[in-house]
Amino acid sequence: MQPHVMKAMHDWRMSWDDQQFAAQQAFTTAFPALTPAEKCQCYGPTLRWETPSEGQGKVCLDDHGRATIEFERVPKAAVGQAMKETWGADWFDEGPGGFADAEPGSYHYEDEQSYAEYEFDVHDDGTVTFGISYVKVDDIVTILYELEQALAVHR
Repeated sequence: MQPHVMKAMHDWRMSWDDQQFAAQQAFTTAFPALTPAEKCQCYGPTLRWETPSEGQGKVCLDDHGRATIEFERVPKAAVGQAMKETWGADWFDEGPGGFADAEPGSYHYEDEQSYAEYEFDVHDDGTVTFGISYVKVDDIVTILYELEQALAVHR
């Protein structure tokens, strides 16, 4: 490969590395409990968290620049507040009270235009396990921020 092509590839790689770092900074600013994982678990930088009585999970960025969040056993009231602030109530057919009032069960939505996936499992114990996959970084930052605010109120 010619030197100018090699330089262009190097410049692109450096820019991509900067974008990944900036995404991780945005995630941790919105949700300070996130810390770098010891090993990558979803084809890109991975941040993890675990807080007793608040849940655990991970946030990662794939090699296409799409973000994914997978959180487990998060208090339903906090998830409900964050979801209501982000998308409003009943966007996922969980009922007019939002996830804070949702009946136990699974709620799923796929966006055919963006290929994003949203999965929420409301548990009998008052917690929610959820995954939001293949979305823009700013969408994940928004839900992380709203979730952090809601958890802070419930602490």
